[in-house]
Amino acid sequence: MPDAIILIPARLASTRLPGKPLADLHGAPMIVHVLRRAQTAGIGEAVVATDSEAVAAAVEKAGGRAVMTRSDHVSGSDRVYEALEALDPEHNMEIVVNVQGDLPTIESADIRAALKPLADAQVDIATLAAVITDPAELTNSNVVKVSGSQVALRRLEAKNFTRKNATGVGPHYHHIGLYAYRRAALERFVELPPSVNEQREKLEQLRALDAGMRIDVMVVKGVPLGVDTPEDLEKARRLLGG
Repeated sequence: MPDAIILIPARLASTRLPGKPLADLHGAPMIVHVLRRAQTAGIGEAVVATDSEAVAAAVEKAGGRAVMTRSDHVSGSDRVYEALEALDPEHNMEIVVNVQGDLPTIESADIRAALKPLADAQVDIATLAAVITDPAELTNSNVVKVSGSQVALRRLEAKNFTRKNATGVGPHYHHIGLYAYRRAALERFVELPPSVNEQREKLEQLRALDAGMRIDVMVVKGVPLGVDTPEDLEKARRLLGG
């Protein structure tokens, strides 16, 4: 596998949970929990990309590495690309993995799994999903669903991402917002204008599909908890309490 780096975008501002990356989870900020899980994936250096000096300081206090980025990025992908260019101007890193900074329960094995489709030269971007087992998720617009054609065991070629209700014969899949990019694909992606489908669904991955880029999906066992609200934070504390 080519040289890879894990970048964790962390923006301090959050409408529903102010100061989210620094939220305490059993004595450590949430961003540090995510960083540790990324480090144990063992696929390359893990670095936090942030617009907050407080977040950078918390990461460095925990022995991690952080890089400062602009505060006006509209997406995590843009923040990741800025950080990548700053950290690796010689373009030695061929693969970059974007792990969201609000996934403190992400499994290290799942981070590694995202790299598998990139062994296929036809794949530009790889991501994750899990089979929907809770019927309520089928009609929940906050759950992004991915559909596609099966190309290998537990692997799909994505055809669509949507917030709409899942219909028809399953299985249906809950998309997990973790991405492994070929560097050239990330460079191309951040230069593309938002597509019509992306703007309609508010899902930036549709920009890549609409531009003819190939996204493959590894199906993993479960969905990590995304922390967006105070209720999510309390749930994360319970999950990580043992």
